[in-house]
Amino acid sequence: MRKKFFAGVTALLFNVLVCSVLVTATGFNACAVYGAGALLGALGAGLPQGALGMAIQKEIWMNHIIEGLFADNGFLSKAYSADMFVDAGRTVHIPNAGTPSNTVKNRVTKPATAGTRTDSELTFDLDEFTTDPIYIPHADTVELSYNKRESVLKMDKASLQEAVSNAFLFYWSPTAAIPTSGTGAAAYLPSATGSRLGLRKEDILAAMTKFNSDDVPQENRYILLDAVMYSRLLADLTANESQAFHAGVNTASGVVGKLFTFNIMVRSRALRYATAGTAKEWSAAGVATDNAGALVWHVDSVCRALGEVKAFEKEGDPMWYGDIYSFLVRAGGRPMRADGKGLLAIVQSAVS
Repeated sequence: MRKKFFAGVTALLFNVLVCSVLVTATGFNACAVYGAGALLGALGAGLPQGALGMAIQKEIWMNHIIEGLFADNGFLSKAYSADMFVDAGRTVHIPNAGTPSNTVKNRVTKPATAGTRTDSELTFDLDEFTTDPIYIPHADTVELSYNKRESVLKMDKASLQEAVSNAFLFYWSPTAAIPTSGTGAAAYLPSATGSRLGLRKEDILAAMTKFNSDDVPQENRYILLDAVMYSRLLADLTANESQAFHAGVNTASGVVGKLFTFNIMVRSRALRYATAGTAKEWSAAGVATDNAGALVWHVDSVCRALGEVKAFEKEGDPMWYGDIYSFLVRAGGRPMRADGKGLLAIVQSAVS
């Protein structure tokens, strides 16, 4: 009882102190401020030490993770969304229509034979991405002039989004590839050595020719270049071509230009391949023979799915004398078509 009494007195003094600072700083009506402080103090009476609750708003942080992952100006938004097909576990089931009926001109044989359409199902599992738990000492939440918790969580959220984005590059990495044909230059991927042929506009023209031959719709075609490939492409354009290229800029959707029917996007890294043409995850160790690649795709040729997103917190941990936080995301994706149409890579060639 005595402990509760002193806790209540402490809470009251804390609220009076905070309200006094607010009145002095803002000039608001003192009665209104003290009244609001008393009401909030009463609402927070069940919280530690009678003070107002300081728990993170988990729903807000989870929404920020989702919004950042598939933002309109990111390459991940340029894909078929299979979120609705995520089951209660970690598997995605997408109904896939079979082949259409045959069409005959000036049919002679009658009656025609009735057939059936065999549908299939496209399935894949979601991967689970988790951040390492981060510990924030109690002293840091009290003594520092900035909100360390806010800063730490923002950085962890950004790190999580980057890891998920890099994973999608691997999910979508195709086996079909066009080799680069530009001039030789030093390899720039981490751990890569030797020289590689650079990207030039003719390589993108070859990708357009392949898409046209496969009857891939001309609308919603995209190419994701890494920073170096993008720079070399710009250097390969004439003044008139550069002007036409930049006329297709759409900053709202993350498009930096348009060339040969493709909307061009850029980020620090795109695809990575081994010498045998095998796609590599960015989480794997780099080797001397790694080759950079550009992702070429149509929005209906790849899919993405987002499952559970959670924010975890443990405030006032008695063993750590501070707060502990972490995040979890379940996500996955894959190519949509078994024949691989509408999906290509442009991969560096080694200089012989």
